[in-house]
Amino acid sequence: MSATSSPFAAALSGDEQQAVSSLLSFLPSPAYIALSIMFGLVGFVAYRFGKKMGRNITKWLGIALMFYPYLIGSSVFLLVAVGAGLCGALYYYRGE
Repeated sequence: MSATSSPFAAALSGDEQQAVSSLLSFLPSPAYIALSIMFGLVGFVAYRFGKKMGRNITKWLGIALMFYPYLIGSSVFLLVAVGAGLCGALYYYRGE
């Protein structure tokens, strides 16, 4: 449903419609939100495991997985690339 066909479009002037559309362009996509939650949950599990087992590398990788989506911006490709790299590091250091 476009902004002009919504029931609220008649109440908004042209400038207000532009303001709303520019504000909506800053919001992350649903894929970005879902992937951020997924990588955050993986990071939380890694942090808890690393803390319980005394593995500092696992603990710090878990912290990185939980907080890096806040630093990425709104690029889904970059979110997946960095998340996959951090998960790969978790896999690499799983035995230490």
